[in-house]
Amino acid sequence: MTATRWQWILRRVTRRIWFRAGLFSLLAVATALVGAWASPFISFGLSASIGADAVDNILGILASSMLTVTTFSLSTMVSAYSAATSNVTPRANVLIMEDSTTQNVLSTFIGSFLFSLVGIIALSTGTYGEQGRVVLFGVTILVIGFIIVTLLRWIDHLSRLGRVTETTQRVEEAAIAAVRERRRRPYLGGLPLHDRTSGVPAGAVRLAAREIGYVQHIDVEALASLARRARARVFVLRLPGEMADPTEAILAVEGARIEEAALLRCVTIGDRRSFDQDPRFGICVLTEVASRALSPATNDLGTAVDVVGRLLRVLAAWAELSEADEPAFAEVLVPPLRVDDLFDDAFLAVARDGAGIVEVGVRLQKALRTLSRLDHPDYAPAARHHARQALERAEVAMTLEADKKALREIAATV
Repeated sequence: MTATRWQWILRRVTRRIWFRAGLFSLLAVATALVGAWASPFISFGLSASIGADAVDNILGILASSMLTVTTFSLSTMVSAYSAATSNVTPRANVLIMEDSTTQNVLSTFIGSFLFSLVGIIALSTGTYGEQGRVVLFGVTILVIGFIIVTLLRWIDHLSRLGRVTETTQRVEEAAIAAVRERRRRPYLGGLPLHDRTSGVPAGAVRLAAREIGYVQHIDVEALASLARRARARVFVLRLPGEMADPTEAILAVEGARIEEAALLRCVTIGDRRSFDQDPRFGICVLTEVASRALSPATNDLGTAVDVVGRLLRVLAAWAELSEADEPAFAEVLVPPLRVDDLFDDAFLAVARDGAGIVEVGVRLQKALRTLSRLDHPDYAPAARHHARQALERAEVAMTLEADKKALREIAATV
């Protein structure tokens, strides 16, 4: 079942740091006030053993320290974003911002600060009473233990946050997840539209976007519902990740006329691409990392070679044998992802920027050789095409005959 537009929006909202921080803050406030509710269940003898200033002093220390740690953590996050932008690619920043460990840590610190603040205010106003102070003391001890565990995780996580290897690994994981999801639903739950030109009936009404941007999400279920009620068929002409503008149609409708605004609402267009329904975006981001590593200013051959290996794993995930879901929405026809486009996204820029470097050329030819041997009918011709093209670029860029010979020998095995 394809994700509806609202499910997709909800998933995006829950990845934002303010959402998790807000939930932790509400939980902290509720926890701090639970002592007032539980005070009738605490015996007076137990409450007398805890001094009036004990909880107040602990909460004061907690509030001041958590504010300092939160400020430091935020500055560390900004530094990690800056490092990822300059050393990897700005397109990878969204994955760092959606990192669950970082969000949990910051939410814990903010929640602990609010817990302490609300606790101090409630103590000052006498909200808790003698018995309620016992509950607050016990909860405070638990919060301190939770903070210690979070700090230890944060220290370990800081050693990797924003690093090139860590960031490229996150991009690879996002790309593989999107590839496997699309492999399971190659037509987003609809039927295949193999040719966007001849496959669309001549009498179909074509609808263009009202704004310029990238298609981020297509609500195939909503399109099918509209088409089913009108006894029509909808043809998707722009996949997620492709550019939309008012001069080109993104949808076509055959049959009864459907309200144009309702159809266009099923297609979300934004100013940047998204990893969710766009497997090609993750591949493009990995390629950007390799191109930046191969630039004269960076000259990081190891990263470029590492990215070629990651691209190999992403494309190997597309070739995995998986049982595709049955089409759930026969009223909607969706174009497939073309293997040639995936290979172009992955290898054109690397072959161009690394044409004169034998280490990159060898790794690229070996990756293409592996892909040509995978169990996918379109992989062998695509791999041979790119191996031949990469070799031609290397023949022009390289000066040493021995390097050219080494590449020729590997390319001959593709």
